[in-house]
Amino acid sequence: MDKLPLEGVRVLDFTFAWAGPYATMLLAFMGAEVIKVESNTRLDHSRMFSIITREMYDDVNKSTVFNDMNLSKLSVNLNLKDSRSIEIAKRIMKISDIVAENMRPGVMDKLGLGYDVAREVNPNIIYLSSSARGSEGPERSYSGYAPGFGAMGGLSNIIGDPDDPPSMMGGEMDLLSGTASVFAILAALNYRQKTGEGQYIDLSSSEAGSVCIGEVFMDYFMNGKVQTREGNKDGIMAPHNCYPCKGNDRWISIAVETDEEWSSLCNAIGNPEWTIDERFSDAYSRWNNQEELDKLIGEWTIHYETFEVMEILQKAKVAALPSYNSQDLFSDPHLKEREFATKVEHPLIGETVVIAPPWKTSTLPVHVQCGPLFGQHNDYVFGELLGMSKDDISKLVEDNVIF
Repeated sequence: MDKLPLEGVRVLDFTFAWAGPYATMLLAFMGAEVIKVESNTRLDHSRMFSIITREMYDDVNKSTVFNDMNLSKLSVNLNLKDSRSIEIAKRIMKISDIVAENMRPGVMDKLGLGYDVAREVNPNIIYLSSSARGSEGPERSYSGYAPGFGAMGGLSNIIGDPDDPPSMMGGEMDLLSGTASVFAILAALNYRQKTGEGQYIDLSSSEAGSVCIGEVFMDYFMNGKVQTREGNKDGIMAPHNCYPCKGNDRWISIAVETDEEWSSLCNAIGNPEWTIDERFSDAYSRWNNQEELDKLIGEWTIHYETFEVMEILQKAKVAALPSYNSQDLFSDPHLKEREFATKVEHPLIGETVVIAPPWKTSTLPVHVQCGPLFGQHNDYVFGELLGMSKDDISKLVEDNVIF
């Protein structure tokens, strides 16, 4: 293997926010040339502010959020409200392998850049449309943001504590949707390699979450049961929870599956008198009395640091791991060894730490580049790829077509 898997594959990227850009970024990590289409008439909001931290950016080229979601891509400016831009976009489609968009269903068709047009321009094109509920059906017009994906897909209703309302799912739903998009695109590329045919991928982001909880749906269809929030409770194992440790908001996850592991846990914590209580004598009894059991275990863990508990219990072959915050993740020695994060040098932001590709190739390291500046690659795409003259490009800039 002397090149990355998708080297030679070109992606025309109309996506914005998180779900779509994450998908095309993963394709870029695999070697694809990803050309992101941007415009002053409709800026990607991640260039302007962070939904999570509420930080506002005074320069579209200084957003760390945008950088994190658009690594290793190219950027061009096209004002899609101008018909000349539409024709230029079609020319890029003609020399591309993939088109990706995550606007509301129907928007790309109205612009004149929908799948039917793309297929006329390039019969072998693979076209991804990612939206909240897909392009057909009574819910096709629903707006597409992560909390909606989680609610409509069913995940929100089963995550959280029993007494709390459904969870407000966030960026994790975007990343899940993006990962599903990449899987579908890779399958389409494989199919095209065998048959020569492209295809249209109509991806529902909420359904991308639903497929992860098939057992919940089957429980309803077969048993009429609507599962809801159970906190960290497991259907069989007990103890199975997060327990408080020394410090502010510090927790350790502990899971015991067998009687042998239960015995090891009891020995590791010094065999206090309550461990021989009849309420905890077997797995079924422990499960039925887990609230009291969790309280007693928490009274032991609270006297130790999270990593102290981990070392004590893992040495006894009991599953235990701290509940990590962001600082823990980036300082964890195992994740460092696995090169979980990497550094990129941005011309305006400077050196910044970003999440590395979530895979490793056997022979080739993946070179991660910073996210593009706004319109940074106009000359390359319009000039080198499309063959436009400098005068033509300057005129289009003057007319706010390249804008």
